[in-house]
Amino acid sequence: MSPFLLTRTLPEDATDAALRADVLQGLTRTPKVLPPKWFYDSRGSELFEEITRLPEYYPTRAEREILLARAPEIAAATEARTLVELGSGSSEKTRHLLDALTGLHSYVPVDVSESALTGAAESLLAEHPGLHVHALIADFTQGLALPGTPGPRLVAFLGGTIGNLLPAERASFLASVRGLLAPGDALLLGTDLVKDESVLVRAYDDTAGVTAAFNKNVLLVINRELGADFDPRDFDHVALWDAEHEWIEMRLRARRDLTAKVPELDLVVHFAAGEEVRTEVSAKFRQDRVRTELAGAGMELTHWWTDEEGRFALSLATAV
Repeated sequence: MSPFLLTRTLPEDATDAALRADVLQGLTRTPKVLPPKWFYDSRGSELFEEITRLPEYYPTRAEREILLARAPEIAAATEARTLVELGSGSSEKTRHLLDALTGLHSYVPVDVSESALTGAAESLLAEHPGLHVHALIADFTQGLALPGTPGPRLVAFLGGTIGNLLPAERASFLASVRGLLAPGDALLLGTDLVKDESVLVRAYDDTAGVTAAFNKNVLLVINRELGADFDPRDFDHVALWDAEHEWIEMRLRARRDLTAKVPELDLVVHFAAGEEVRTEVSAKFRQDRVRTELAGAGMELTHWWTDEEGRFALSLATAV
């Protein structure tokens, strides 16, 4: 077996088709919405990396703290021979798990970006020459078939990304993950935790304006890919805490009455002054809620780890 295999499960034009569908549906409904995945072109990814280094943005540091402290426990609890990472990106945080999983045979990173998968695989294979990497170009929210690799398997979904899914979407996603788990397999899930509103809002509305630029980048993606004429200066970045749903919402708020054209969709979008488009939901969790949602998908929470300040959690769950 080659140490690196790359399998495409998405059609070549899947990203373009998905963007078209999301923009058309999201900007013609009330209230307007755009999915957060469209932040992440090359510029958006650079901005997010910058966000992770901001003093206000704690989740990345908190999760890394847990991984550094608990990776040996995770390895001992799972004895995984295959690590599957959903939304792997650069696979940066995964290195802590790879170092601890001494019996690991295969790593299966899953991402929509071929360049991210290839770049990560090259660096990982240089560090772990005995590792087999089978990368999947896939959208993990659309159902997933895993390659044949040795068990037990550990499926990792890190970064608190599950918080970007609405409750019904989370239930569907967790059920699909449960379907991937054989006896002895486990899910390692990263969740940001409920905390003081001011801490949460600052994490999504930094004083340097990096998150604002990241939020507005979705407009530049639409301009470039669909020929639109959005001017980011016409919108304010907004981050709000929704106490009822226990999530942060990021929005773009029109500064004035305006009209934007999206020629590739034959679409004209009208905004009233003050009208908003929601660009991200980031749910925050409590342990009981994580346990309940896992149980609803047929999984049992077996381990729960937080950073020292109790800001972020990694949980381990197995199929029941």
